[in-house]
Amino acid sequence: MSLPLEGIRILDLSMYLPGPFCTQILADFGAEVIKIEELSGEWGRKLYPVIGDKSAIFYAVNRGKKSVAINLKSETGKEIFLRLAQHADVIVEQFRPGVMERLGLGYETLSKINPRLIYCSISGYGHSGPLQYAAGHDLNYLSLAGVTSLTGTRNQPGMSGVQIADIAGGSLQAVSAILLALLAREKIGRGQYCDIAMLDGAISLLAYSLAEWSGLGRLPLCNGEFITGGYACYQIYATADGKYVSLGAVEAKFWQRFCERIGRPEYIPYQWDSTRQEEILADIRAIMAGRTQQEWVDYFADEDICFTPVLNLEEMIQHPQVRDRNMVIIMEDVQGSGKNMVLTGCAIKLSHTPAVVKPVFPEIGEHTEAILQEIGYSREEIIRWKEEKILA
Repeated sequence: MSLPLEGIRILDLSMYLPGPFCTQILADFGAEVIKIEELSGEWGRKLYPVIGDKSAIFYAVNRGKKSVAINLKSETGKEIFLRLAQHADVIVEQFRPGVMERLGLGYETLSKINPRLIYCSISGYGHSGPLQYAAGHDLNYLSLAGVTSLTGTRNQPGMSGVQIADIAGGSLQAVSAILLALLAREKIGRGQYCDIAMLDGAISLLAYSLAEWSGLGRLPLCNGEFITGGYACYQIYATADGKYVSLGAVEAKFWQRFCERIGRPEYIPYQWDSTRQEEILADIRAIMAGRTQQEWVDYFADEDICFTPVLNLEEMIQHPQVRDRNMVIIMEDVQGSGKNMVLTGCAIKLSHTPAVVKPVFPEIGEHTEAILQEIGYSREEIIRWKEEKILA
């Protein structure tokens, strides 16, 4: 079976989460992803916690890749990278603006030696604007984007337990940009520069929220609006065993059936009456606290009303829907450590060319010699450069 990205070579200089997760998705669909690492390895290899001799975080986003370790601060290292770039389709980097240019490895330089090269930069704020050189992390991007103000309970912004800006704003936007640029290359005959900002990506997630704000004529700042806990029909309820269930009965038919099933048909006309929500919420909370989570799941099992348990990660990976979709991969007894590693599967499902997930992870510089010999360097040169600390 031929995968969609077979024959596409990607040089990945990124670290931690946004870039590596992007290139992992591309690797799942056949791209040859070569991690270009420092001699001591990508910084993500050292993050806590560790399973075996690798960071659990590194396992999460680096499957199916190769590794070439180069000292890019040396002149020889830069020359080696330039030759690698001549044989590449895509470069992904995640440094702050200006870093690659100072190394002499920016898009303008590389596009001259390889006009078909697609060069994707992932950064917090993009390569323009007053914040382009500023440091930041997921919380900062979400806060500036307005997402944090919408995420929480009444009048109190909440911190997300998932890296929304990093993944949805960075990784997934970068995947889209690279695939679009590859498609465009077939039409225009050359590559292009992709400028991906995690702040931009986070703002793009606000399509519905901005529309709601425009329609309401006021800011929905964690103050009990529709999606932030203000209405009984779209709510999280505690159960008798200290667990939770979620109700997303937005449509009238779902709300009607829910009210009937809990013995409160009198609440049906007041689904969107903001003056009645405090009263309705208090009563339904008391009702839901009368049974355990599983008892409620069983009670509503035959009802199509958008009702689900709130699962923790241990429960999620065992759920039959998750297992059926191959959305978790369990590596047992990693490196004889006695610990299992749980990885995400590939969320993109294609009927004829599905992803091939290979839970194989490169050692630092594992493929340096093979790849450099492939592009014309001799074994003697490679051995000498290793001794000179240009390669690892």
